[in-house]
Amino acid sequence: MADNSQLLAERKKRYFDCVELKKPDRVPIAPLAEFFPARLKNYTVKEVMYNHDLMSEAWLYYHEKYQPDQSQNPFRLRGFGPLLETLDFQHLKWAGHGLPDNMAYQFVELELLKVEEYDHFINDMSDFMLRRYIPRVCKSLAAFEKLPPFSAQFSYFWGLFWPTAFLDPEVAKAVESVREAALAGAKLLAAGRELEGKYQAAGFPPSSGGYTQAPFDTLSDVLRGTKGLMLDMRRCPDKIMAACEKILPLMINAALGAAKASGCPITFIPLHKCMDTFMSQAQFEKFYWPHFQELLQELCRNGLYPWVLVEGNCDNRLNSFRNVPEGKIVWHIEGSNLRKAKEAFRGVSCIRGNLPVSVLVMGSPDDVRAECKKILDLMKDDGGFIFDTGVNIGDARFENVDAMFDYVREHGVY
Repeated sequence: MADNSQLLAERKKRYFDCVELKKPDRVPIAPLAEFFPARLKNYTVKEVMYNHDLMSEAWLYYHEKYQPDQSQNPFRLRGFGPLLETLDFQHLKWAGHGLPDNMAYQFVELELLKVEEYDHFINDMSDFMLRRYIPRVCKSLAAFEKLPPFSAQFSYFWGLFWPTAFLDPEVAKAVESVREAALAGAKLLAAGRELEGKYQAAGFPPSSGGYTQAPFDTLSDVLRGTKGLMLDMRRCPDKIMAACEKILPLMINAALGAAKASGCPITFIPLHKCMDTFMSQAQFEKFYWPHFQELLQELCRNGLYPWVLVEGNCDNRLNSFRNVPEGKIVWHIEGSNLRKAKEAFRGVSCIRGNLPVSVLVMGSPDDVRAECKKILDLMKDDGGFIFDTGVNIGDARFENVDAMFDYVREHGVY
């Protein structure tokens, strides 16, 4: 039996053989787990979000039981209950804070950049983020709106008095909240590093070393909101383009910095607003694709391997997605047609996906095996394919997850 270092090397090779459009020894499988590991250990979502030890225990158990080809570190996206609480974070509802104790968190869309504030954001982004965005998204830091613009603090005769802003009791309280959030964040990062080390020792390479987004998605998701940006495409399209130009280097640097810190060159990129039903092809080619394509190209030039989760139906975008560096990108298909994706990405990119989670939640093990067979029959032979679900398996039946792993391992060999 291979020791853990051999397992680690084998799993890394299996993944990158697929990325480089080769045939590995077998089809890799590493579904998005979400809070499924907590359910395996009969813990609630709230319990693992607020208890780092329970979260580590549950996720290690999941990996030991199913032996996926890549690990998933929950502390990057799911373990931050105390940090969210300290910041009074407005973009999410989570277990015990707006949601029942056993429900996964939900994103709350907000308009945190007003349409009349585009110029502020574009011309002085740091000032906008400090004195407008952060106070709005973190209510415990709302008093930061009272701070003076630091970009205007020149010279001694008026530039020495900015510290007096921190005498305001509300500002002082917000500063203390920053300290509390820093302590909570440090504990979260430490727990994540410890779990990552245990994964590596057990032979599980990381599924990604960091995250980033298409600039349009960042503008829509966390700044303007869907409604605002849909209106902006018609009433101030130039502002969208200028804002995306400002956001692009931030998205590039976020990925590069995370990859350097983690030592893993895989960057996870979920696509939210490029689906066929959201915007026309002409709008996609104008507003979305140029900055996203540049993001992908820059990451590849710097030795990173983007893993792109194509949410929803993006059949009309597939031909555009072909125009990327070959053998570098994994396109994770959720709702798009897998056969069309295979034709579009042949000889260009690896495909990941796309077992419907509905089968895992509502079907039987026989149903799961039948769906796995359809996917493997279509995708396996050419290589360059990673088996995954369309979205996370959080609510899947245990016996169905068993059937999925067993079938793919038995029938996904070359």
